[in-house]
Amino acid sequence: MLIRFESLAAPLAQQSITGYVILAVCGFAALMSLVLAFFFFRYFKLWFQAYMSVADISLVSLIRMHFTKVNPNIVVQAKVMSAQAGLSIDRNSGISTRRLEAHYLAGGNVMNVIHAIIAAHRAEIPLDFDQASAIDLAGRDVLDAVQTSVYPKVIDCPDSSRSGKTTLSAISRNGIELRVRTRVTVRTNISQLIGGATEDTIVARVGEAIISSIGSASSHFDVLENPDMISKVVLSRGLDAQTAFQIVSIDIADIDVGENIGARLQSDQAEADMRVARAEAESRRAEAIAQEQQMKAKVTENRSALVLAEAEVPMAMADAFRAGRIGSVTGGQG
Repeated sequence: MLIRFESLAAPLAQQSITGYVILAVCGFAALMSLVLAFFFFRYFKLWFQAYMSVADISLVSLIRMHFTKVNPNIVVQAKVMSAQAGLSIDRNSGISTRRLEAHYLAGGNVMNVIHAIIAAHRAEIPLDFDQASAIDLAGRDVLDAVQTSVYPKVIDCPDSSRSGKTTLSAISRNGIELRVRTRVTVRTNISQLIGGATEDTIVARVGEAIISSIGSASSHFDVLENPDMISKVVLSRGLDAQTAFQIVSIDIADIDVGENIGARLQSDQAEADMRVARAEAESRRAEAIAQEQQMKAKVTENRSALVLAEAEVPMAMADAFRAGRIGSVTGGQG
């Protein structure tokens, strides 16, 4: 009986272990089914939207975005916009899902980049995803750059909001001050946007060229009669080199005649010369007074020597009497 019982217990133990394994597998399968059902119902709407738009986004990619902390709504919207705009969404060379995810994880503005590429595509401006994303990650507003390429931007020179000045002050050769306010029309040079100088450099260069051109004019009347000479000189210098902009035109908005700086400088120079002459005259007067005092001292010194000489005369006469020189002279005369 004991042997028979043991022979029956072994199959029962195996059956119990197999049951536990089957139960665990079924539980795991049920759990995975619940997880998949959760993700399916959560991202089915996005996947269906991408599918109907031929945006080439799989459900697995949407689930992966959930674990990689990528906002799937932004990626799907960007991919749908790209597909509907006729842009290349090829997985190797186009705007692929992986590229959008990478740009999002790098901290870039995905929607701004897509809007910029679509605007550039409509305007027939060469701009690919890699270049647009590089501009965006560099801190530049790529959409504003494309818009400025299509619609040129006007920059005031000088910019009162930055420098606090409303006009540039320049002086012609005849010494007359001219106060000029200009407007510079620029469009974005996308090829130079990375590493190119900004608006501040354009304003500084234009201001320097305007001051130089007015300073080279022989008279302020020449500038007033022909103000476009300033624009021609400034445009001929190629001030937009190594900048993120291309200068379209430079327009003189206003010219005012200021002070006669040359006359004021001449007056200041004459006053300075007069002060120098006064100082030299005062120096010469002081030297004359000093020389006069020296002469007076010499006169006093000579008078002292004369008094000393006169004091020695009686002594010499006394010595002559004692020596008999005076007496013999008078005796011989008698």
